[in-house]
Order: sequence, then structure tokens, then C-alpha cells
Amino acid sequence: MFTIILPENYTTTAWKNGGGVTHEIAKLEENGQWLWRLSIAEVSTNGPFSRFEGLSRILTVIEGAGLLLNLPDAVLKALPFHPIAFSGDTPLDSQMIDGPIKDLNLIYDASKFRAQVEVLDGPCRHGAGVGQVGVLCLSGVVQVDGKPVPRMGFAFGDTGEFVLAIGAKCAVIRLQNRSQTA
Repeated sequence: MFTIILPENYTTTAWKNGGGVTHEIAKLEENGQWLWRLSIAEVSTNGPFSRFEGLSRILTVIEGAGLLLNLPDAVLKALPFHPIAFSGDTPLDSQMIDGPIKDLNLIYDASKFRAQVEVLDGPCRHGAGVGQVGVLCLSGVVQVDGKPVPRMGFAFGDTGEFVLAIGAKCAVIRLQNRSQTA
């Protein structure tokens, strides 16, 4: 079964550098350390990204033209609806391509979890599959277990199904505990 989390229930925090805000959707911690965290960031200025030592990241631009992520030896293009993965250890700063953006961030401990983010367009129907699955409604009609998920709402579960109507779009997050995949 899926649990729906409404956007007004996300925990919102302004960045210390004043360059944006983070809306924390959900997280799992162990001994005060993140095993994973899912959030939406509103990026309104160019500048450095926070580092998350020992963790991995998957970033997906969900509104706006995108970001250029400047790494020490390369530039990653974070374009709309194309998830990109990189190490949370990597020092990087970002440059907005054409104004402010919103991005979906999955930050996780890759030694403990396998993770995947994909963007789907409707119409389609999927079962939860193995592990935990999250569905972020980006547009249109998205349902989980027959219940509507509002735009920017998030549904999370390990059983059940999700359905996208024609013209709908969602980001699907899959987390699988490595101890259950051995």
C-alpha cells in the first residue's frame, strides 16, 4: 500500500547561503546519519552545492531549463526530466541555464541501498516492484492504489500499483536495501 504525503506536509528549510530552499519529503536515518533523504530544492542563484560525504546523489530537474554542475574536472548538464547521478563527496557549484529551477534530490548511502530515479509519461500502469517505491506527481492525473496524488504530492510504499493518465508525468524513485538483494 502507498502512503500519500501532501506538499504542505514537507519540511521546508531556507539555505544558509540564501540561494534557495529545500522541501524535505521523506528520509530514513540510522544513529543520526541519513540512509537516504528525498527532497525538492528551489534553486534561485548560482553557487556551490552542499557536500554529503560518503553519500551518493541523483538529481532530476523538474521545473526550469536546468543547471550546469561544475565539477573539478568536468561539467554535468542537469537537464529537465533527465536524472543524473554523482557522488555527494564531489565539490561542485552550479550555474542556472536560464533562470531559477526546482530539482528532485535523492541522497543515499550506496553501500546500503540501490537507488534509481526515472521520469515516466502517461498513459502507463506499474506495480510497486521490489523494495520501496516513491511516486512524485509532476503533472496530470496520477493515482496510487486508486487514490489521486496531487501535483507535487508524493506517494511512498512497497506494494500496490500506480497509474498515469494520458498526459501525466511523474518521477519514480526506487530504493532497495542491499541486504535484501544479496
